[in-house]
Amino acid sequence: MKRVDLSLSQLSFAQKLDLMEALWADLTRDETKLKSPAWHETFLKDRGEAFAAGRVTVSDWEQAKKRIRKKVS
Repeated sequence: MKRVDLSLSQLSFAQKLDLMEALWADLTRDETKLKSPAWHETFLKDRGEAFAAGRVTVSDWEQAKKRIRKKVS
């Protein structure tokens, strides 16, 4: 496979986020190829308990992306 060289320093922060999002969407098309690290289970359990106890809040992903993009543009 030929290596792809990107001039990341030429991209804006928003463009980098778009690129990362596109890469992630492509990588997750076949989830069987992705193995979660062992620490994910512990982290998710702890986060779930914190959410249930009201110590953390969540945001809709589309709203979160809009907030991030607005902050970095």
